[in-house]
Amino acid sequence: MDLASPIEDVKGVGPKTSEVLNHAGIFTLRDLVYHLPRTYQDFQEAQSIKDLKPGQVAIKARVDAISTSRKRRGLSLTEATLRDSTGAVRAIWFNQPYRAKQLATNKEYYFSGKLEFSYGRFQLMNPSAEASGDIDKGAENGLQPIYPARGTVKTNDFRKFIKNIQNQIALTPDMIPNFEGRADALLSVHFPENIDDATEGRNYLATEELFSLLLASRLNREANQQLRTTPIKCDLPALQKLIKSLPFSLTNAQRRAVWEIIQDMEKDIPMNRLLQGDVGSGKTMVAALSGFVAARAGMQTAIMAPTEVLAAQHAESLSELFGDKLSIALLTGSTKHKTELKKHIASGEVDLVVGTHALITDDTKFHNLGLAIIDEQHRFGVAQRQKLLSKAHTMPHLLSMTATPIPRSLQLTIFGDLSVSILDELPAGRQAITSKIISPNSTKQMWEKIKPELENHHQVYYICKKIDDDGKSELASVKRECQKIAKMFPDYHVGLLHGKMKPAEKDDIMKRFSAGQIDILVSTTVVEVGVNVPNATVMVIVDADQYGLSQLHQLRGRVGRGSDASYCYLVNSSSDAPSRRLREIEKSQDGFYLAEVDLKLRGPGEIYGALQHGALDLRIASVTDTKLVHKAERLVDDFLKQGYNLLEYKELNAEVKKYQRLTTLN
Repeated sequence: MDLASPIEDVKGVGPKTSEVLNHAGIFTLRDLVYHLPRTYQDFQEAQSIKDLKPGQVAIKARVDAISTSRKRRGLSLTEATLRDSTGAVRAIWFNQPYRAKQLATNKEYYFSGKLEFSYGRFQLMNPSAEASGDIDKGAENGLQPIYPARGTVKTNDFRKFIKNIQNQIALTPDMIPNFEGRADALLSVHFPENIDDATEGRNYLATEELFSLLLASRLNREANQQLRTTPIKCDLPALQKLIKSLPFSLTNAQRRAVWEIIQDMEKDIPMNRLLQGDVGSGKTMVAALSGFVAARAGMQTAIMAPTEVLAAQHAESLSELFGDKLSIALLTGSTKHKTELKKHIASGEVDLVVGTHALITDDTKFHNLGLAIIDEQHRFGVAQRQKLLSKAHTMPHLLSMTATPIPRSLQLTIFGDLSVSILDELPAGRQAITSKIISPNSTKQMWEKIKPELENHHQVYYICKKIDDDGKSELASVKRECQKIAKMFPDYHVGLLHGKMKPAEKDDIMKRFSAGQIDILVSTTVVEVGVNVPNATVMVIVDADQYGLSQLHQLRGRVGRGSDASYCYLVNSSSDAPSRRLREIEKSQDGFYLAEVDLKLRGPGEIYGALQHGALDLRIASVTDTKLVHKAERLVDDFLKQGYNLLEYKELNAEVKKYQRLTTLN
């Protein structure tokens, strides 16, 4: 048995457990061994109940009584009386009805959680529970790993499985040449003698993970330098004349980005540039000017957008500005006379085509595709991007665009092969958006402030996390809120939008909202990207504390797109003090600053998951840990300098290939 062995080979893992683990992405011993503890609990420090003080506590107690009751809106409350020889304490669990079956009365458990003064008494809030027999049998030093549960497989199950393969873990070979100690690191993480031991082991595994990521990024960069393409020479006088004829002035950031793109396209190495700009910073204009440069050089441009509404919006605005200078076409699933249009694209009569996935169907051919532009690039998978690039006779120049700012530390480590242009100025005439945190008790006053906006014929976005009430949480759902708002405002048109609607339905709702036929749009986060409705001046985000900073910033960016003052109301899910995340979004509109804060608060996995299909899945490391990043960089330098053949290291090669697929933008 080795790391590649199937999970079924582990003692105690039967067919049903195997199915649950497979569903969670655990297929092999390696997957199991790298399912690391999220924290550790020292049960030797268990206190007696009479000595408990508010804060984090651990006790050893028996369950005197336990019951579950259903509360409002599907919320369940499980209550138990816990007792030791010195006294008793009440424990409560929200939405964990299984606790009543898990915990047997008169049986002893270790409980760990926060002791708080709530509802007039001290209570243990949502404590973890471990059968004392399980802990006492395995606790040589009292320090127990707490593993993230996966479906019905709980932390204690993982402890048993890991214990059953302890001998195999001890024989784990090193994955990286000249970086010894992998087996010891894994043992330290799963069977630590103390917290320092566990931390040291974790740091080794984090460095190992960063090594794979950085080597992948370095290999991508080297591969890109070997590619060749047709240079696109810029007709500078024609471009300057076009820019002067525009009905507005470009920002300095737009001018800088266009110049950087021109310089890239004039080389025979394909451009691989990311244009990142805050919501409304004018990325589409930069893309259009780049397309104009390509057209003057006899090359076609394709702009791929994630939705039909966004593609149509781009095509319409570009046709208004450049229709007399470029042949512009729109190609989507619902485009009429597609066959005729595709003939024009194949013959080279169309200079710039804006489209959706319709651009990458097998029967879409280009005469001379020289520039591929992917809008909201994280919405497309690697295979989809590569299919667009394959439409060219030689590798085209690639410009990827995103309104989700990538923190600089992620740029350097993940996208080592990428050039980045930043639009950090908003076009003239845009007003700042006033953001305000709202307690759920103050929504009546919020609506009183929104009403004048509706009376002035402005429109409102109202965002909820869920589609339906599922009985599992108290979070607002679009269906319930839509009914409620329709009753509150009978004289206004209220629309409903969510991800489970058919694409044609979604597009129809957005078209009606864009045309001003819907006054209040109650929606999930499907409105997050791209759609431009200048008349919308209010954004309400319900349960705002449940979102990441970048997503809140993207949603807020749907308003403030016209010349009128705009407002964003962040409704907290409880009356508790607002989180740092909400306080940050309330005080700042700088997407780049918020991206850095978000990286610190949530880590790269979640951020990067929003940037690219297929999450980065850094399970251990953080790219903000500069000390470990530098250590991994030195190991990568040594690996490349020594000329090691990656193919000879099967496990490492698989890890590097995974990251190569995720960290390349072409």
